[in-house]
Amino acid sequence: MTKIECILRPGKLENVKEAVNKFGIHGMTVTQVIGCGLQKGRTEVYRGTEYSINLLPKIKLEMVVPDKDVESVVKLIVEAARTGEIGDGKIFTYKIDNAVRIRTGEKGEEAI
Repeated sequence: MTKIECILRPGKLENVKEAVNKFGIHGMTVTQVIGCGLQKGRTEVYRGTEYSINLLPKIKLEMVVPDKDVESVVKLIVEAARTGEIGDGKIFTYKIDNAVRIRTGEKGEEAI
């Protein structure tokens, strides 16, 4: 099993959710986060004073998928989230040793 963690533009969440749902992935965790990378924020003016906003709103999407599906799911996410501009986000993958469904006690891939 592999955990896929994505940092996305907030406006791309629905596109990504729809793409992975069509693939058959229904379990995911979505968190509103703030951060910066190459985009480095933006400059705004408030009451005549210019200031920098370097932490921008993003969405963190997490899901655990069978190892055989990782490349396909990552490809779907990239296609659904890409705008071609700086700030599109990142995808990280992590190996997962085990998962346990608390309600039933199922373990491994059966739990996801």
